[in-house]
Amino acid sequence: FHFFAAHEIGRELQAVSNGLDSHPEILELVAADLQEVKVNDCGRKGLPVESVLRCAILKQYRQVSYEELAFYLLDSHSFQAFARLPLEIIPKKAVLQRTISRISDVTWEKINQALPGHAKAAGVERGQVIRLDSTATDSNIHEPSDSSLLWDGVRV
Repeated sequence: FHFFAAHEIGRELQAVSNGLDSHPEILELVAADLQEVKVNDCGRKGLPVESVLRCAILKQYRQVSYEELAFYLLDSHSFQAFARLPLEIIPKKAVLQRTISRISDVTWEKINQALPGHAKAAGVERGQVIRLDSTATDSNIHEPSDSSLLWDGVRV
C-alpha cells in the first residue's frame, strides 16, 4: 500500500516511482555495489536494495542532507511510500550515508542513461536539452591561456 499525497510533490514522486518500477535491472546494478564480502548472521536487518536506491534519489531530488532525509523518511508518508521502507525500519543519518555512498559513479552513470530513455519513450522528455544551474564568481585565478598559470602549477 503506497500513499502519495495529493500534492504536486506527491504526484512527482509517484511518477518517478512508476519510472523506477519499469526498470528493475537498475536494482541489480545497485545490489552489486552494496554486496559485502562478509555478512554477519546476527544484528539488525539492513535496508533493502530498492530502498537504498530510492532514498538516494530522494536525497538528490529534494537536495537535502542525510540528517534532513532521515527526518523526512520518519515524518512524511509520501517519502516513506516512495522509499518503500519496511514498516519496522526507519533509517538513521549514518545508515543512509553509509549505504547511499556505496553506490558507485559507474552505477549512477548507467542509471542516468537508462531513465532518460524511459522518459523519452513516455513522451515526458525529449532528451535534447540539458539545463544546468551554476554560479560563477570572480576570483584571482589567471586565465587558462596565461603562461603564468602553467608556472603557478609547477611552482605550487
